[in-house]
Amino acid sequence: MTDDLDRLKSALRAAAPAPDADAKARAMALAMENFDRLQGSADAARSSDSPPPKAGVIAGVLSMLKSLSSRPALAATTSAAALIAGIAVILPLTGQGPLHRADLPGAPAPVTGPEASSMAEAAPPEQRRAAPATDDQPMLATEAPAAPADAEADMLADAAPVDEMAAQPAPPPAAKARMASEAPAVGGVVAPATAYLPEPAPLPVENTEAYANAPVNPVHVTAEEPVSTFSIDVDTASYAVVRSSLMSGVLPDVEQVRVEEMVNYFPYSYPTPEAGQAFRPTVTVMPSPWNAGTRLVHIAIQGALPAVEARPPLNLVFLIDTSGSMEDPAKLPLLKQSLALMLPELMPQDQVAIVAYAGSAGVVLPPTAAGDRAAILGALDRLAAGGSTAGAEGLQLAYQVADSMKAEGEVSRVLLATDGDFNVGISDPEDLTRLIEAQRTGGTYLSVLGFGRGNLDDATMQALAQNGNGTASYIDTLSEARKVLVDQLTGALYPIADNVKIQVEWNPATVAEYRLIGYETRALAREDFNNDKVDAGDIGAGTQVTAIYEVTAPGSPALLNDPLRYGTVMPGGETGGELGYLRLRAVAPGETESRLTELAIPSETAAPTDDARFAVAVAGFGQMLRGAKYLGDWGWPEMIALAQGARGEDAFGYRAEAVTLMRLAESLSAR
Repeated sequence: MTDDLDRLKSALRAAAPAPDADAKARAMALAMENFDRLQGSADAARSSDSPPPKAGVIAGVLSMLKSLSSRPALAATTSAAALIAGIAVILPLTGQGPLHRADLPGAPAPVTGPEASSMAEAAPPEQRRAAPATDDQPMLATEAPAAPADAEADMLADAAPVDEMAAQPAPPPAAKARMASEAPAVGGVVAPATAYLPEPAPLPVENTEAYANAPVNPVHVTAEEPVSTFSIDVDTASYAVVRSSLMSGVLPDVEQVRVEEMVNYFPYSYPTPEAGQAFRPTVTVMPSPWNAGTRLVHIAIQGALPAVEARPPLNLVFLIDTSGSMEDPAKLPLLKQSLALMLPELMPQDQVAIVAYAGSAGVVLPPTAAGDRAAILGALDRLAAGGSTAGAEGLQLAYQVADSMKAEGEVSRVLLATDGDFNVGISDPEDLTRLIEAQRTGGTYLSVLGFGRGNLDDATMQALAQNGNGTASYIDTLSEARKVLVDQLTGALYPIADNVKIQVEWNPATVAEYRLIGYETRALAREDFNNDKVDAGDIGAGTQVTAIYEVTAPGSPALLNDPLRYGTVMPGGETGGELGYLRLRAVAPGETESRLTELAIPSETAAPTDDARFAVAVAGFGQMLRGAKYLGDWGWPEMIALAQGARGEDAFGYRAEAVTLMRLAESLSAR
């Protein structure tokens, strides 16, 4: 053992010849060259007023290493090369390329095989650090021999001041460093185990959003299909989603745009119903702004608004999604704030209950008087996100709670607040539809509030709301929450007409072609109009519904289809001057049979109101976002001018916001 130690000591002494000034200079030059090259620029790495390198080579290398240590993001690529140069102070280099033991001047032949192994094992730790390397194994940068005591003193004496290190630029936040557990090899040399590597960029979050939409309605030939039938829609979710996308700097996807929901987002001042009537339809015929050869038929329906004191008591069940996907600030935290906003709008005789669901469902707050806001707010505040999404179980429990709250003459509604990501129990929209259909006959309505982006399941939300005799809204801001849950609370929660269907029979003598703008997901078969078992949309107290048709007269240059050779045209006479005939069916709440309302559509063109003109501008906005298939040369400037000129009073600023969104969309579409 002693012989092995002696031989190792001799080898180490042979590897460290007397210091040579030229070798020191070469080592220092190479070290600085490596540093400057890897740093990017020698001038950038060292300011002009920096002190020159110290005469002591070890101190110079220490200064360089200290400069390197102030740049953690560069250490993984530069420290190995710099440390090789530092080792060269003790083991002078004789050539270029990776440092190998055989490159050292006067070095004996490398010791390999069992003898080398036994020598390494026998050497104490402070000597094993300088174990020689072979041509196949470069010397580790972390295994440089310890400096003599007098050299250590020189290092301390020559070390650069601490404030020089502080003056070095800090790495950018995106390059947050982490300690490397295993240092990679750099230039044939393993970097120190303490090297810092930048954190990998986070992977993009997978977008699993799903939207319910259908292809744009086509142009129909009146002689072939004279009747158009659809269910009314007062949902507004699409407009809020479009706004969310535009405010994020991207154009919405086509499937996110439902034109009718954009048009119906805004409040209008349509003529009010007569006493005893649930709603009133109004029809306006106007020139089309985007096609001189066509006209627009604007159908407006205004719901009656009963006095607040005449409002029946409300039994409201908050069904709140508390699954892990709701943890985002734009989801459960915003949801809590939103529901808290509506509490002051409720009457003392109203009742509130809270059901939450994640991996399972449970009652968070039993039926409680709406006036007990402290108990309701306390229950909301205690909600936290986590777990999977047992949406079906939550729905079933919410309906059970709502049933326990019912009384004669009262209105019951489940208000589901979710991102729609149901992943436990029933997850298919068709299955959910059947569940809701089985429950709505009992008189409990279901409305849906959507929160958050990334996994928003709009398709499921639409299936729930449309089949639950309710509405679907999307809440992306607290301002939107106020609009839906405060300003429009009465219309959102108190129905005045259920199962409302619209049917228009067009007169082929005056209308050769027509198309319905929007309502693609609300289309009904002609025979569904008289079938009260086929569900349709609902009108809430004081709400408005808008639908717009574009019609083309026979012989117009704007016709898109050739006339039929053997087609028949209804002669003139008593009905020859009408464009068409409007029929509406609706079921009063609590009843089972529908009532019919009829109205002829005149052929005369009238001066449109600001409400009608603004609705047309928004309809054009939605069509532009869906591809502008039928808009011709009409574009963003014309749309913005039309909307700007039809803003009217705009008490809440919704129309001004729409104009801003149009301008933003114009800029984004030009990129």
